Amino acid sequence: MSKRVYLFFIAICVALTSLAQQPKYIFVFIGDGMGISPVQAAEAYNREVLADGTSLTMLQFPVASMCQTYSASNPITDSAAAGTAIATGSKTRNGMLGMDADTVAVASIAAQLHEMGYGVGICTSVSADDATPGAFYAHVPYRKLYDQIDLDAARSGFEFIAGAGMHSLVDADGNPTEALQLMHRNGMEVYYGPEAIPTINARSAVLLNPQGTPDWNIGYVIDGHEGRLTLPQITETCLKHLQSVSPDRFFMMVEGGSIDHALHANDGGTAIREIINFDNALKVAYQFYLEHPTETLIVVTADHDTGGMSRCHSSIGLKCPLRAFDYQHASKEEFSDQCKAMLRDRRFYTWDDMKQILTEKFGLFDAIPVDEQAEQTLMDMFTSTFELRNTADQETLYANFNSFAVEVFRLLNNAAGLRFTTTSHSGNPVPVFAVGVGAWRFAQFNNNIDLPNHIRRIVGISR
Repeated sequence: MSKRVYLFFIAICVALTSLAQQPKYIFVFIGDGMGISPVQAAEAYNREVLADGTSLTMLQFPVASMCQTYSASNPITDSAAAGTAIATGSKTRNGMLGMDADTVAVASIAAQLHEMGYGVGICTSVSADDATPGAFYAHVPYRKLYDQIDLDAARSGFEFIAGAGMHSLVDADGNPTEALQLMHRNGMEVYYGPEAIPTINARSAVLLNPQGTPDWNIGYVIDGHEGRLTLPQITETCLKHLQSVSPDRFFMMVEGGSIDHALHANDGGTAIREIINFDNALKVAYQFYLEHPTETLIVVTADHDTGGMSRCHSSIGLKCPLRAFDYQHASKEEFSDQCKAMLRDRRFYTWDDMKQILTEKFGLFDAIPVDEQAEQTLMDMFTSTFELRNTADQETLYANFNSFAVEVFRLLNNAAGLRFTTTSHSGNPVPVFAVGVGAWRFAQFNNNIDLPNHIRRIVGISR
């Protein structure tokens, strides 16, 4: 064999090796607000309370690292700036989507892969035009410009978009907006609710919760909203759809947005269940990876940490503190709404009435002991809230909570050994997990802008 032929042969081998290392199927899972401590709490609950002998799926991945999250304008990022960093590899100012800090539009990894022929699916448990999903297709200077964000969704040409709802598809009179009309002109059909899943036949589909349900959240697992979409269901539907319309290669982003809502509320039990639910959605992708291990990459991370959670000693000395959440049967949001409804009700509620409710919904005074001092604190708050009516609600990013509900959940968190430092975001680093083709690139202390740039290198995209 001549030297020239030998070198040509080596070049072909190198090229084929490089090609083999480019994944056909790429999954990015983003747990909104899912810092390291909430993940550890969910893992502990899974092990200690659910007695599951298997770790969370994300914790089984061979690559586990961390990521910084600061934005171009603030050491504490918001979801828009963080989503933009993860989607595009560009730092931007808080509140901005798909633009750099100078308000110049920047391309997302999803859009670039779409141009290369990859099918694209964008999924979330909150609004499909919220900050994180919007960062993958929109270019706006402010995250609440929903008219423009929804138009950008219609222009994206992505094969699948799913979430609780979209803010600007119909006007106040129920008429289709410019965004919805553009979706239809571009062959993008909108489907509503789980019952519509078998009817999806458009190449480009939008799947939303049933009409008439909240458009900002598909609903917490703990509250058991029947007839609504679930994140594992959305993930499975997206995967099947992409396998149908783009079987050779595709990109999926799946966001567990409800995790962030629960952590803003400092609702530890609900947040843990949402992380486990997010992990169940991840199992759908991981099963696909096991069937295509040499062609698939999965990356799991968070846009930021919310709540500043830490695990401490239980205030009541429970042997297994996290078991306190086993008796929780309502989110803080739902219980707060119940308290507000009680305040509007003509019926007069006594402390004994409330004690019965607390036992039924949270196991307090039964499975979870309440000492005299704690009960007195609850009674005083009950009197102030329901009899004197002179307490103010707790305001967080997504909800206003009845003050009595705030005290109940403070007690429940203490019983479970959880503390929160804020109802907002923190600057704590977030986890990164990866498995599959090129996963080794994520095995470092990352900055959030590194994540899409790693994917670009793996698939051969130049910025």
